[in-house]
Amino acid sequence: MGAPADRTGAPQHLNFIAGQWRAAEGGAQFENRNPADLSDLIGHFPDSGAADVAAAVAGVAEAQPAWAAASPEARADMLYRAAEIIAARTPGIAAELTREEGKTLAEATNETSRIAANFRFYAGEALRLKGETYPAPGGQMVLSLRQPVGTVAVITPWNFPLSMAARKIAPALAAGNAVVFKPSEVSPLMGQRLVEVLLEAGLPQGLIALVHGKGPTVGRAITAAEGIDALTFTGSYAVGAQIQAALGTDTRCQLEMGGKNATLVLEDADIAKAAGIILKGAFGLSGQACTGTSRVLVARPLHDALLGRLAAAAEAVVIGPGDRAGVTMGPLATAAQLEKVGRYLDIARDEGAEIVTGGLPDQGELPEGHWIRPTVIAGVKRGSLLLKDEIFAPVVALCPFDTLEEALEIADDTEYGLALSVVSDHLPSVLKIAEATRHGIVKVNAPTTGVALNAPFGGVKHSSNQSAKEQGGANVMEFYSSLKTVYLGA
Repeated sequence: MGAPADRTGAPQHLNFIAGQWRAAEGGAQFENRNPADLSDLIGHFPDSGAADVAAAVAGVAEAQPAWAAASPEARADMLYRAAEIIAARTPGIAAELTREEGKTLAEATNETSRIAANFRFYAGEALRLKGETYPAPGGQMVLSLRQPVGTVAVITPWNFPLSMAARKIAPALAAGNAVVFKPSEVSPLMGQRLVEVLLEAGLPQGLIALVHGKGPTVGRAITAAEGIDALTFTGSYAVGAQIQAALGTDTRCQLEMGGKNATLVLEDADIAKAAGIILKGAFGLSGQACTGTSRVLVARPLHDALLGRLAAAAEAVVIGPGDRAGVTMGPLATAAQLEKVGRYLDIARDEGAEIVTGGLPDQGELPEGHWIRPTVIAGVKRGSLLLKDEIFAPVVALCPFDTLEEALEIADDTEYGLALSVVSDHLPSVLKIAEATRHGIVKVNAPTTGVALNAPFGGVKHSSNQSAKEQGGANVMEFYSSLKTVYLGA
């Protein structure tokens, strides 16, 4: 949707509620700026409140019964059309994603392409929703039916504003639900682009609502709203815990939260191979992936050699605006992230660790933005906050271990349990780690980042409430549908 501009030429964006583009009740707005160039104003977005959320929930509730009654083929066709539109517009949307969130153009292109893949996959799932029949006494037939839950609230993070939204919204729509969508206020334009694509693909106008705004206001209003039947959220543990407490037992809830992911480098590992795996997992996407590598636990005999390779690789990373030729890492997305990194670098110094390379860059030719260099920290001791707390930045802490048992103890000594990778060709050790570790995802000879869209995704402990896995096929559709049992008498 073309947005009118203000006096500076910056677009004035709108919510989409009850089939109409409209401003927030009261007219409040917030600014959105390019994290690689803070002088670049992307636009103004509605700073919505409880009244906007109430209108959004009421609007989609009216449209949902007709969508639930539509054939699975009709729902699948709409998602296939959305995939085609995304595929055709990938270069333009990827450029906007780079400008808004900061990732490199290559990373943004990959994420945009991923949306089309998600839409195609869940178009197929719309045709695979099924119940079962059961034997019963007395000549009865018993069968189960899968039906939509009703209205699904979708609250997404800023780091993957397109792909995270697509993998929640697509299965919700495939199952016949309506959606109230709150994108992150850090990357709201991407949320709008996704809604525009769905509408162009033929989604009924009132079936989805887009409500921009801040988490403490819009997010809280969504959790308090009457008429939300399910809620799916990806973000921090602190916010997820608040959502869980607010919803109680009446609304089904899927929470994917933080991670403190580790790569274990065993004694038989190839150093060059391990360094490449860690480089991608730790510094790709500016370290702002929930599965990003932030800890490296390395067999002591390999420690010094691996440290040298990692430091050299980190220093070779080219930081800058993601659309600039030759750049391999963009900025952090927010000032808050940059401040958090600064605090943990201070903690590293206070704990006696060594910042081998990284930290804040010289401004040089970089525009004003949220810049941090890829950072490698050595001399990190067991129990350090650098091995426990989520930092969400291109900062990796190295800690040596002497036995496999010690490596497992350190790996699991955190409140999070999302992704763990192992670099080794020793199958017995790999299998022991995979079976014993308290992480929801284990990868072997691969980075902690990067997952298959048709496989279950999720963690344990503070990484997930474990109510339902995100991504995958039938397991995901179970969250977005309810099971009804029907008894047919003779």
